[in-house]
Amino acid sequence: MEQDKTFYLEKVKEQLTEPRYQHTLGVMETAVKLAERYGADTHKAELAAILHDYCKYWKQDKLEQIILETPHIPDDLIDYGVELWHAPAGAEVVKRDLNVTDEEVLDAIRYHTSGRAGMTLLDKVIWMADYIEPGRDFPGVDEVRKLAESDLDQAMLRALDNTIMFLIQKGKKIYPRTLAARNDLIK
Repeated sequence: MEQDKTFYLEKVKEQLTEPRYQHTLGVMETAVKLAERYGADTHKAELAAILHDYCKYWKQDKLEQIILETPHIPDDLIDYGVELWHAPAGAEVVKRDLNVTDEEVLDAIRYHTSGRAGMTLLDKVIWMADYIEPGRDFPGVDEVRKLAESDLDQAMLRALDNTIMFLIQKGKKIYPRTLAARNDLIK
């Protein structure tokens, strides 16, 4: 880690509500377990998990400004759910404000909401840890938790299917990177 874990936890706690901070601790614990199980770098998993929701509660206009001013974040992200915005914006902010320079960690933060085709092991670990952390309680999560114990890709596929079906049932648009992540897992 670029800094001490405590430094990052303190910085994150300043940005989040108490329930979201508890979620972050659950994601951190889950990410480390998944990293150990599947052979990902546990230090990178821990750091990405700690920082994954850094900008979750920033004002919408501030997130939009970061997205529109950052050349490698597609502008069309604005046309999809605001729930996606904090991930790519957060990667830029932790790079800028907390001096996190590891691109693998930044990518895991960047894609933890949308996924993407060609996800790295660390991307998958953080995406899955966010989905199955112990505080999560929604239909299908227990099945995905069970799958994650033995097959990360199958757990990802089931979780992406669940997410896409949820968005369809709510009449929401589906971000193309999420569809690409799912389709890539089926190859």
